Amino acid sequence: MVEVDASPPDLNEKASPPHQTMPMPSRRWNNSTGYLRPATPNSYQVPSEGEYAMGKRKDQGIGIPEGSRKKKKKQAGTPRPACSWVHFSRDFIKEYSATHPESSGLKAATKAASDAWKLMGPEEKAKYTTRAREVWDKYLSSTPARAPKPRKQTKLVTRCSPGRLLNVLQRLTPDQKEAVKSMGFGSILGLRCRTLRRSLCLWLLERFNTVRRSLEICGERIPLTPRDVELVMGLPASGKDVVNSGSDELILELRKRYNATNRGISVRLLEERLAAPEAGEDFKRSFVLYVMGTLLCPTARLDVSPSFLHFLTNMDVLHQYNWGKFLLDRLVREISRFRQGKQLAVGGCLLFLQLFYYESVAVGAAYESAPVAFPCLFSWGEEEISEREKQEKELGGYGSGEVVCMERGLGMGSLGYKAQTDRMALRTVEPMPELSHAQDMEDQEYEDTLTEQEHEHTDSIEGNVVCAEIEVVEGSGQVPCGNINYGCTEIVNNSKKRDHEEACPYAPCPCPLQNCSVVDSSKELSSHFSIKHWDSGTHFQYDCPLRVSLSKKETFLVLQSEKDGVLFLLAKGTQSIGHTVVITCIGPSSSKECFSYDVVSERGSSSLRLKSSAHSFPGRIQGLPPVDFLLVPFSHLGSSGQLDLEICIWSSTEPG
Repeated sequence: MVEVDASPPDLNEKASPPHQTMPMPSRRWNNSTGYLRPATPNSYQVPSEGEYAMGKRKDQGIGIPEGSRKKKKKQAGTPRPACSWVHFSRDFIKEYSATHPESSGLKAATKAASDAWKLMGPEEKAKYTTRAREVWDKYLSSTPARAPKPRKQTKLVTRCSPGRLLNVLQRLTPDQKEAVKSMGFGSILGLRCRTLRRSLCLWLLERFNTVRRSLEICGERIPLTPRDVELVMGLPASGKDVVNSGSDELILELRKRYNATNRGISVRLLEERLAAPEAGEDFKRSFVLYVMGTLLCPTARLDVSPSFLHFLTNMDVLHQYNWGKFLLDRLVREISRFRQGKQLAVGGCLLFLQLFYYESVAVGAAYESAPVAFPCLFSWGEEEISEREKQEKELGGYGSGEVVCMERGLGMGSLGYKAQTDRMALRTVEPMPELSHAQDMEDQEYEDTLTEQEHEHTDSIEGNVVCAEIEVVEGSGQVPCGNINYGCTEIVNNSKKRDHEEACPYAPCPCPLQNCSVVDSSKELSSHFSIKHWDSGTHFQYDCPLRVSLSKKETFLVLQSEKDGVLFLLAKGTQSIGHTVVITCIGPSSSKECFSYDVVSERGSSSLRLKSSAHSFPGRIQGLPPVDFLLVPFSHLGSSGQLDLEICIWSSTEPG
């Protein structure tokens, strides 16, 4: 609205003849009637074109069609509480309207409130922050958790494109192929298939257990490990962990070189770089980025994640990385995000799942009962895949064949596959009981330990281990529980020994401190920690908030209850944009004690909060937590890089 010091003509009447001059009172546009109304003396507001047209339509009896108005969405359930700024603005606007009666409209009052809020310090804002926090706590304690919507996926959307990569591979020069082999990616040159069987991949995704990292098909559970990635894709499954996080300053120059944006690095740009005949460091880096973005670790987006640049700063050590573990970790992460509804497309190497299924499930009367050719990637072209799909259809669909992974050397967990050996390892495929998340992590940690021990034992010793396992299963009679050294006195049937040990409350738990090698039951471990490490942990009381701080170098904090001595572990991980925070209970995964916790990170007027359950887990969590966690951005850290938190562990499953 613009005010002028003149009296306007009546917009709703015909203009008077020039010789007639009529003094008119100052008028103001009325939105409800569409006419000018009297305003303050010597001033009026000129209506905009939209207001004038609206008034004209009302004069002509033309209404606004009902269908043209947007219907407000009905809010389901209790609305989310307001933030501290809203609480402040409500009080300020009321006071401002009372002290400034000459001011009209909400816009001026809101602008004044915004200016006042910006000038306030943290101490002045504390009143409204506390009020908002109280309302938010009440909201969380009274509002039930929102159930995730069931996802019905009929078509698979993925950025995994072996055909696109194959086109690039066919144009590489001999020098470029040698450069690829020097980095440890020589197996990728043997890629033969162009397309994914999306119906099969979707079927496998529905049966993929992200917690246990296994496929549950044909009534059996087949665990997946980095060894299987090595078998199928030919990528090394040993060496240093691949780290794709760190300071952005370290990769600033590389981001500029590849025109990396927040969305990622353009795949087309990489294709243009790979078209050049040179085979130097720039080619190697571009090739790895392209392979990651199109086959091995694609994300839900079309572009390649710029976080991959972190492990490409030194191209001389690429062959030393454990690419099998990295590929499997990324696949599990992407499938988990897809299941949670965080993305519509499925990331990760779906070609690995497809080929693993082909090699693990036999169709037809005959199949190879020997270890698979290494790597499986070389054995599957378009013709072989088409023939396999035809056989699947004739049998009635996927999952109709026979699981033969143990005979082929696949899906055998810690016993795994060893290249360049003619020994065929045997291990029965696990049945499918329902286990907790913590037990899943315990199994993975146990498998990793056995994998390291493989290098220290001969093949003959491994053979004895396998035979011993088979003899126990086939034997009969009563045997003591394997946890007899930790206090269990149960005598169980041989056939039920595994089931009992999975639920045994005396399952061993290692001391959480890295320089201590004590392993005992959770009850005895609590006493051990109280006596030997009483000054290494933080004591707390249930249902009472506690402020803790982790320095830049600290990765975990041991918490011990003053009431019953139960140990908890607050673990801090590092990702590309911040730290992950999760609290677990140190104890056997079969423990029926269920705790929940709150963890809050505050920085100025902003606050991050996680309300979750403390799953029982017998050791420290490595890598990305498999349960709910709080992601704290680096901007929330203190001046010296410390992480300040407020935690509260509840003695029941429902906080507060």
